[in-house]
Amino acid sequence: MEIYLQPWMKFATADGRASKREYWTFVLINLAVSIALNILAKQIGLISIVGLLFSLAIFIPSVAVGIRRLHDSGKTGWLLLIGVIPVLGWIALLYLMLQDSDGNNAYGAPPSN
Repeated sequence: MEIYLQPWMKFATADGRASKREYWTFVLINLAVSIALNILAKQIGLISIVGLLFSLAIFIPSVAVGIRRLHDSGKTGWLLLIGVIPVLGWIALLYLMLQDSDGNNAYGAPPSN
């Protein structure tokens, strides 16, 4: 649970690096919560206001942890913007998020987790 909370504690910090574990734990738990909220909203027959509020709440921490994840692979955080390109941008971003770099880089020491 602590690994999921790290991006929340670094809420709007784009400095430093985020490990694959930190990034993917944050993304996958938030995806599961979003899906659950949408299913619940459909079962009740309501528009998912709670889902919308959750999405708004995770937006800034998601961008920040995404930037730190790119930093871990030695890339600039600006590359996160390629995610706005449908399909090809998402594939390229997935590839970038799966990369690592060994040792120190321009963004600091490797994450400890």
